[in-house]
Amino acid sequence: MRTIIIGGVAAGMSAATRLRRLDEQREIIVFERGEYVSFANCGLPYYIGGVVPERSALLLQTPGTLRARFDLDVRVLHEVTSIDPIAHTVTVTSLRTGDVYVEHYDELVLAAGAESSPGLDLGDVPTRDLRTIPDVDAIMATLGQLETPSDLHAVVIGAGFIGLEAAENLRRRGAHVTLIQRSAQIFAPLDSEMTAPILRELRDAGIGVRTRTTVAKGARGHVELSDGSMIRADLVVTAGGVRPATSLARGAGLRLGPTGGIEVDAHQRTSDPSVWAVGDGVEKIDHVSGEATLVTMAGLANRHGRAAADDIAAHRAHPAAPALGTAIIGMFGATAASIGWNERRLRASGRAHRVIHSHPMSHAGYYPGAQQMSMKLLVDPTSDKILGAQIVGRDGVDKRMDVISVAMSAGITASGLSRLELSYAPQYGSAKDPINLLGYIAENHATGTAVSVQWHELSEALAAGAHLVDVRSHDEYAAGAIPGAVNIPLDELRARHTELPDRPIIVHCQVGQRGHTAARLLSQLGYEVRNLDGGWLTWSHGTESAPEADTTPRRAS
Repeated sequence: MRTIIIGGVAAGMSAATRLRRLDEQREIIVFERGEYVSFANCGLPYYIGGVVPERSALLLQTPGTLRARFDLDVRVLHEVTSIDPIAHTVTVTSLRTGDVYVEHYDELVLAAGAESSPGLDLGDVPTRDLRTIPDVDAIMATLGQLETPSDLHAVVIGAGFIGLEAAENLRRRGAHVTLIQRSAQIFAPLDSEMTAPILRELRDAGIGVRTRTTVAKGARGHVELSDGSMIRADLVVTAGGVRPATSLARGAGLRLGPTGGIEVDAHQRTSDPSVWAVGDGVEKIDHVSGEATLVTMAGLANRHGRAAADDIAAHRAHPAAPALGTAIIGMFGATAASIGWNERRLRASGRAHRVIHSHPMSHAGYYPGAQQMSMKLLVDPTSDKILGAQIVGRDGVDKRMDVISVAMSAGITASGLSRLELSYAPQYGSAKDPINLLGYIAENHATGTAVSVQWHELSEALAAGAHLVDVRSHDEYAAGAIPGAVNIPLDELRARHTELPDRPIIVHCQVGQRGHTAARLLSQLGYEVRNLDGGWLTWSHGTESAPEADTTPRRAS
């Protein structure tokens, strides 16, 4: 039997090596149109920044090592130009010699991945993607032409994963960096209020950030933006997103799904029984909606490559689990992680949801080094199902997001997070872990012992007549307050509640916990009361880019 695999990076090589482990007799040929296979594309930005010092560390395998260890026939600089599903053949062009030939297959695995959108023509301004070894080589060559890296003025287009990592690592090299983002916010997996700490990290590091802006044209070492401004640009890195590479699939008559990716079943089979497809060019099933989606993550690519090999070898193959979209990024020591759907997507789809913000410490506050996190949980108000989550902070972000990932996979509800028994010592966590705290808040909402208002709903609620009470200390209030709030500290509230008007009350504190205590007190005294979810800190993050005109605090008499 002969299996041909088109694409030699994550998904393709996972399929090839797994298939060899299951079947020593099979002939396995891998065609890769690039010069390199099995390279660490997620490590490319960190080589630019010097975090990964050696280029060779990015090259995980070569055709020679793959032949020696797995008896794989890996042909780099060979492009498959067409598939004949009737004859079970592929037409191949050697990019070294120009020779064209045909190979027969019994099974075919498509792992062509995703491709960048058409490139920008910026005249004499060097412009590169950051997806391959030649890309990173070209960027390093540009850096090498300068007397010092600080002479470089770089423009990065796109503030997603690759764009943020490119901006960070060019800045680490000393370059002057401007980050350009078409939409109103950076890093689309997060909601706007959750991006504020990341935006602050970028600006503190000296990176210019321009949102609601695009690059129009370039010439003579500068780019012109859509607002008419000019920026010096010795190098432009394009990171504006990718789309499924489906030209071979379309040419072979394989069915594409509603997202534009290749449609596959739970075992990665396409509409042709002899063809499997894996990687970034393939549709996944979304965990939240159960519908087709595109998720371009290395973990899924590797997992689905393995699954296709299991199916081809008639091994005990498990159907693919729905995709959660679990993701994480580091930025100058800060960390942002996300999973599932964000609030923006839930609102756009019209799906009912409940939002919970929390700002716990990474470990016990009295133990040195504790750092604050911002956490957001999105919950189905009927089923208590976790729909998504976002965490921004420093230490401890990754392990909390992984707990939520496991909870979502296992069907643990939001309230169920309160009952998880997690490892605890003061230097690692708290007796009430941040995950448990999210569960307590979710349970309070599910049982009706908490009613909240969101930061972006506050102005409308106040306009409708609600009375805003800041229950923080006098010093906290004086340091910064929400316009229109009156200050009655929590410890004085029981004695002073008669000062409150006979109309709906909204209470808030710094992060939400004292506000919840205040809301419980007032509700039992007969007031109609809601707590500002996430408190002053969430509100300030949400309004950071567009603060209210009136910031003069008032104190209740």
